[in-house]
Amino acid sequence: MNYWLMKTEPESYSIDDLAKEKKKTTFWSGVRNYQARNFMRDDMKKGDLVLFYHSNANPPSIVGVAEVVKESYPDFTSWDENDHHFDPKSTPENPRWFMVDIKLKKKFPEPLGRDQLTGVKALADMELMRKGSRLSVQPVKKKEFEAILKLASVTL
Repeated sequence: MNYWLMKTEPESYSIDDLAKEKKKTTFWSGVRNYQARNFMRDDMKKGDLVLFYHSNANPPSIVGVAEVVKESYPDFTSWDENDHHFDPKSTPENPRWFMVDIKLKKKFPEPLGRDQLTGVKALADMELMRKGSRLSVQPVKKKEFEAILKLASVTL
């Protein structure tokens, strides 16, 4: 099993939006960074766990855990001229972008702010904590994932 962190701006799509979805499941579309795309396309597998992160929030926070329930498939929003993630270079015959489906497993009782993660030894090498890290989909080590759950006082 692999562990991941996926960033979203809560005003665009929040963990509460995911909780309201039918079956608490959604497709994770709109990723337009090649490294993040490669993680989703090549490495994310059904059953992997995902830390759900609200970026551009006050404070930016890890707010819950989701599970990958469908492995990568072409991101059809890239073909929709009316979608703000439209990419004219991506076609159904030659898709450039991919997405996965995730399902909510647990919303944290309280958001775990990025400021609360600073200084936690187990998270010192976490990609999220690296200065300038902006990757919207990033790998998380098992020990980091477990440390986050402990900090949030959650069990799965």
